[in-house]
Amino acid sequence: MSPVDSRPPALAILGPTASGKSALALELAERHGGEILSIDSALVYRGLDIGAAKPDAAERARVPHHLLDLRDPWQTYSAAEFAVDARAALDDVLARGRLPILAGGTGLYYRALVEGLSDMPAADPAVRARLGAEAAQVGWPALHARLATIDPEAAARIHATDPQRIQRALEVHALSGRPISAWQRERPANAGLPVTLLPLAIAPVDRAVLHGRIATRFDAMLDAGFLDEVRTLRALPALRDHAAPLDLPALRAVGYRQAWEHLDGVTDVAGFRERAVAATRQLAKRQFTWLRGQGDLRWFDPARESDELHAAIGAFLSRPR
Repeated sequence: MSPVDSRPPALAILGPTASGKSALALELAERHGGEILSIDSALVYRGLDIGAAKPDAAERARVPHHLLDLRDPWQTYSAAEFAVDARAALDDVLARGRLPILAGGTGLYYRALVEGLSDMPAADPAVRARLGAEAAQVGWPALHARLATIDPEAAARIHATDPQRIQRALEVHALSGRPISAWQRERPANAGLPVTLLPLAIAPVDRAVLHGRIATRFDAMLDAGFLDEVRTLRALPALRDHAAPLDLPALRAVGYRQAWEHLDGVTDVAGFRERAVAATRQLAKRQFTWLRGQGDLRWFDPARESDELHAAIGAFLSRPR
């Protein structure tokens, strides 16, 4: 017989964008006395509200939410910083006898908290500035091609139009002489959580259903004033005067880059909507790829398997501890 795990329980609600994670987490928190810890890289930024589907004031009044609005949109925020902040929030929720519910779709944040991160070199402003200057001259696809010669494994995972991850991979190699993929394979010494975790993947079985949800949600964001939100961001002095605002992590969030370029006159309204919805679908595809690589997930279609989902959660929470 396996020994009883005496650690308190926690839930992880993972899934692609627009799959219904936030609504489910809110429902579960109210039903089981929980609090929600966001694991979404867009929600850490102040002012990214409508386009990031951030919980509104009414939802936050219903259930405490953590790890929202931690940085201004011109600031950076790393997975390592998230791991520290998330662990503090987790400990706080546990100290008050509440059920922690991790909810979101940023795989790197989830891995940073649950598994820990390898002790790779910290960010170096001088190296980043040099790489940014090179990218301004030759373009990020050229730097991605360089990465492919240095670290084919990382280049295969990182898209040629993902400057943040290209820059980080090249930075780590420049500082350590080792590929970032080698660092990432090393299991960190500080791995492990003070909870027994039930990780759930929430997604429609039919991919067309998710695509429909993505389009419908984006249209609702437009109706709610998403473009006005981006106009407000553009008027902030720190963003208005920034030399390359679209290189900032916050503005690389899906939808925001496309809205910013639309307001720059790159696209008309129809073109902007088409590009934003397509980018969101691509994000969902990448999230599916990451989720399929997580062997311990239990998958549920929340529309078709609601009873089974809640039964699994009830059985997990009622285990002897």
